[in-house]
Amino acid sequence: MTQEDVAARMNVSRMPVLQALQLLRKDGFVHDAPGRGVLVAPLDADWTAKLYEVRGALDSLAARLAAARRVRLDPEMLKTGRRMAKSGAVKDMIDADMHFHLAIYRASGNPLIEESARLHWAHLRRVMGAVLSTTRQRTTIWDEHQAIADAIAEGAVQRAGKLADVHAENASGNLVSRLSRVLAVPEKAGA
Repeated sequence: MTQEDVAARMNVSRMPVLQALQLLRKDGFVHDAPGRGVLVAPLDADWTAKLYEVRGALDSLAARLAAARRVRLDPEMLKTGRRMAKSGAVKDMIDADMHFHLAIYRASGNPLIEESARLHWAHLRRVMGAVLSTTRQRTTIWDEHQAIADAIAEGAVQRAGKLADVHAENASGNLVSRLSRVLAVPEKAGA
């Protein structure tokens, strides 16, 4: 797509489109296209695994810090998450999952964790949307969230960090595996 095409479709001048495309390029959502314009960045399983490595480290740190503070996460948030998981509404499932993790970042008392995680979550939301639109969410996700919340409330610093690590590893392995299958489907169809 070109900035001219986007500006014409949105009925705006080229300048805000240029600025938006520059931000999207900087954040890795679009790449320069051969010749002219940009392409939406393709989903990539290896890149997703790397995102989860960073997210896992941030989640573990946040869980340990929140546990040191013995923060009690809102139990309604967990109930809502379970309800959203059963609903099958992809956007709602992703929103509930992100809400849980943001609550831990905030409970940590370190605002840099949430700030650092935001860009990664923007990419992960995109991947989660692609995967969850073709497959179901893992059934254990909210059990893992509950265990993390319980460890945080109990002040079990090391256990909270370990549970957050395992949760990120499970999520990464599951999502990367499913993404690889989703990405492989078009190739098989063309064969």
